[in-house]
Amino acid sequence: MPFIANTDAQRNEMLAEMGMTMEDLFADIPPQLRHDNFDLPAGISEQQVRDKLADIAGTNMISLTCFLGGGFYDHFIPAAVYALMSRSEFYTAYTPYQPELSQGTLQAIYEYQSSICRLTGMDVSNASLYDGGTALYEAMMMALSATRRRKVIMDTSVNPIYRMMIRSYTENLAIALAEPSCEQGMVNRDAYDRLIDDDTAAVIVQNPNFFGCIDDFSDLAEMAHRRGALLIMSCYPIALGILKTPKEMNADIVTGEGQSLGIPMSFGGPYLGFMGATKKLVRKMPGRVVGQTIDKHDQRAFVLTLQAREQHIRRDKATSNICTNQALCALTAHAYMSLLGKQGLPEVAQLCVDKAHYAYERLTAIPGIKPQFRGKTFFNEFVLDLPCEARYVVGQLIAKGFAAGFPLSRYYDNMENALLVCVTEKRTKEEIGMLAEALESVL
Repeated sequence: MPFIANTDAQRNEMLAEMGMTMEDLFADIPPQLRHDNFDLPAGISEQQVRDKLADIAGTNMISLTCFLGGGFYDHFIPAAVYALMSRSEFYTAYTPYQPELSQGTLQAIYEYQSSICRLTGMDVSNASLYDGGTALYEAMMMALSATRRRKVIMDTSVNPIYRMMIRSYTENLAIALAEPSCEQGMVNRDAYDRLIDDDTAAVIVQNPNFFGCIDDFSDLAEMAHRRGALLIMSCYPIALGILKTPKEMNADIVTGEGQSLGIPMSFGGPYLGFMGATKKLVRKMPGRVVGQTIDKHDQRAFVLTLQAREQHIRRDKATSNICTNQALCALTAHAYMSLLGKQGLPEVAQLCVDKAHYAYERLTAIPGIKPQFRGKTFFNEFVLDLPCEARYVVGQLIAKGFAAGFPLSRYYDNMENALLVCVTEKRTKEEIGMLAEALESVL
C-alpha cells in the first residue's frame, strides 16, 4: 500500500528515510522562481470540494446574449452531434499507434478529410491540427519548406491572436516577417505589389478577415504566383457554405479554426485546426494523412498514407513536430457537416449574413454610431464606430445581459471607439432589437 504523507511529521519522516530535505526536492528550481512557503489550507471532503467549485463556477456569466465573435462563434449545435460524440468508441479512442488495427478511427479521419476538401475545394486535407492559429503557423512553415525562401507577408487584417502566435513561434527563426497595414478593413494591394519579391515564400490573408470583411484574393494569388510565392488563406468554415472557395481563388494552402463546426466555445477549447492544400504540397503537410486502399481480399481499407512526424522518421526530415491531432473534435466537425448537409450549411451561412446585415442597419441607425469602414461587404461581423470608448460600452452592456462585441483597441492602435459585433444564426430579431435599445440607453 503506498505511503501518503498527510501531516508535517509524516512528510519529514519520509524525507528523512530518503536522506533528503524539502530544499533538496526543489534544488533544480532557480530561487527567484520559488514560492516563499507551502502553507496550504487543510484538506476538505469531496462534497466540500464540489460545493466550492460550484460556487466558483457560479460566478461565470453564461446567460449573456452573445454578439461576440473574433474567431470563435456561438452557433447552434444539433443534439445528434452530442449523442454521436459521446459514444465510448469515439469519446475514449486514442492515437492509433497500430493504425491498421484501428479501422474505425482511420475511416472517421478519412471522412473528416473528405469533408474539409469538399468545404474548401482543396485537393488534400490532413487529419487536423491543434487550432486555427497553430494551423496557420504550420501552413507558413510548409511554404518556407516548399519554396526554400525566408520571407513571409502577413496582413494585419488576419486574426491578431494568430499573428501573435506566429510572431512567438518565429521569434528565434531566420524569417523576415512583414505585416502591411490594411486599408478600410481590406488588403492593400499596392502594398503587396511593392513587398512581394523573389525571396517571398508566402502571402498570408484571411477571408472573411478579422473585421468580418469579405474579399476575393484571386488577384493576390496571381500576384504571389508570378514571383514564385504561395498564397495561404485562413477561413471561417461556416462562411464557405456560400462564399467563393479558396481553391476557386487559387490558394495553395487553406487553414482555419473548426470550432464553429459543432464544437461549443467551452471557455476557449479544446478546438481543432483544419488544413487543406494542393496535391503537389501533400508531402509537405504536417501531422497525418489517412488514405483509402484495398486489402488482400479486395475489401476497402484505410491506412496512414503519410505520417512524416518525428515519431516515425528522422527529426531533420520531419514536416513538423506535431505529435497528434484533434481526432474527437475533427469527428465532431465531420458529424456537424454531415448532419447539416450540402443544403443546411449554406442555409446557416445565409442566415448569418441576413441577420448580421439587419443588425448593421439597426445599430448604425442609432444617433452617434457610424460604420467604421466604407462598404457592406461583410459576412456576419462588422465594426461600429461608437461616440465613446468601446471598452466602456461593453462593460455597461454586460450588466444589461449582453456580450455586445469585441473592443478592437485591445489589438489595434487608434481604434478605442471601434466595436466588432458578430451575429450568428442563433440571434433573433428580438434580441437584436433589445441590443439596439440597450446600446442606445448606454450612449
